Amino acid sequence: MTALSINLNKIALIRNSRVTKIPNVVTHAQMCIAAGADGITVHPRPDQRHIRAQDCFDLQSNLPVELNIEGNPFTEPRSSDQPHVGDYPGFVALVQEVRPAQVTLVPDNDQQLTSDHGFDIAKDGKRLEPLIKIFKDQGFRVSLFMDPDPKAMAMVAALGADRVELYTESYARAHELGNYNKILDAFTETAEAAVAARLGVNAGHDLNLTNLPDFKVPHLDEVSIGHAFTVDALRWGINETVTRYQQALGKTV
Repeated sequence: MTALSINLNKIALIRNSRVTKIPNVVTHAQMCIAAGADGITVHPRPDQRHIRAQDCFDLQSNLPVELNIEGNPFTEPRSSDQPHVGDYPGFVALVQEVRPAQVTLVPDNDQQLTSDHGFDIAKDGKRLEPLIKIFKDQGFRVSLFMDPDPKAMAMVAALGADRVELYTESYARAHELGNYNKILDAFTETAEAAVAARLGVNAGHDLNLTNLPDFKVPHLDEVSIGHAFTVDALRWGINETVTRYQQALGKTV
């Protein structure tokens, strides 16, 4: 069955609107897990606009499920001018210290409001390969954030990655318009190509309770959902929202 990993970035974003520890990221992670979530995802950025480096350490020592850390592997250390925030140690150093079960590499930067494209392997593959090796040598599962492109899957596998996370915004936008079959075919073909290349398949970005039941992509190991989950939890509460997402994945809860 497809695992449901809850992304806590928006919980941290609310906290960061004040100098406070409320809402507490670890507490919300534990509430999601108690409600039936299979994993927790965080995406710490160098500007620490939501999840901070310290959150990653706090989560790793308090979780009975897999922690997935997303981010740009090329980001360098950055000092913070806010003492209560702390410095950003650089993505590689952060992952090496926290030791998550999975690390998802994403080609984002400070200018992006959110992740908006996958890696161009022809452009970035040589830079990614030694970093993937570093993470894998330390026992972390490595996933690359990718657009739905069947031809790229063999190249991802050649770099040594374990999985891809398919960037699903194009599917979400097509689903809103009621004409998503063609783009869904592209995701299905990409998933099939990934499995043929011996890669696992994750997916995420703008998946929600409306479009998730129709995301009939084979071999789907995990979905990561944060923005829509947080909005839905404001309406129904965490317990009910986790249940609804698990049901949207076809599980009996």
